[in-house]
Amino acid sequence: MAEHEKSYVVQSVDDAINILMTVAEHPEAGVSEIARAAGVTKAKTFRLLRTLERRELVSQEPDGRWRLGNAILVLGTSASSQIDLVKLANPILEDLGLKTNETVQLRLRDKSEALCIAKYEPSRDLRVHAVVGRRRPLYAGSSKAIMAYLPEDERESVLPQELKAFTGNTITDRSRLFAELDRIRQTRICISRGEVSDQLVAVSAPVFSADGSVFASINIAAPAFRTDDTDIERFIRLVSEAAGRISEGLGWKGDASLGGRMAL
Repeated sequence: MAEHEKSYVVQSVDDAINILMTVAEHPEAGVSEIARAAGVTKAKTFRLLRTLERRELVSQEPDGRWRLGNAILVLGTSASSQIDLVKLANPILEDLGLKTNETVQLRLRDKSEALCIAKYEPSRDLRVHAVVGRRRPLYAGSSKAIMAYLPEDERESVLPQELKAFTGNTITDRSRLFAELDRIRQTRICISRGEVSDQLVAVSAPVFSADGSVFASINIAAPAFRTDDTDIERFIRLVSEAAGRISEGLGWKGDASLGGRMAL
């Protein structure tokens, strides 16, 4: 940075941003670890963390560790559109749609809901109609691929007191839902059979960001009458590969394309 530019830097703001980025890069770290990584004194780090906590940019666990706060979700949602996630995902959605000849959607987390921000629909007459801008609760259907990666306390915070049943297949029992979320996290695949619409089958996979968090998912949606177990096995492989390609484009360095084989 040039000398004349340094005169415009507010050091306390710069340090606060440094602390925030350190928490993002070192989730669940304690104040001493954050201070060392950020190169800021422990006392100042603690004061800045408390200030950031007041604005819900970070939050402290009962054991003293720190993680990003809920306000980051608002920033993340806005940032996702600004870095042109849709531009990155569109050719991948189209490729997936052409391979399956079914509807494909990209959903982004927005607080307690999943928002459709991009889609591909095949030209066939009978298909699932997707609507950009349509919201679904995180606990129902393919959106569980996002909810599965929320911390347990955050899962509870985004769930309504009473889980609305869209169909007879919607999971409304909390214990059963949490068990299903754990299974999704293990396999990295969510299969929804008529949970939001009786005649709809959806297979979805999480999209990972550079820091390993999940803020979006990609899903294949098809009419149930023409979707058998062989189709679902193929959808699992293809949607997992597509989610991996988007994740890699966002800077994820892990193996995001690991879709577990499901017992169908």
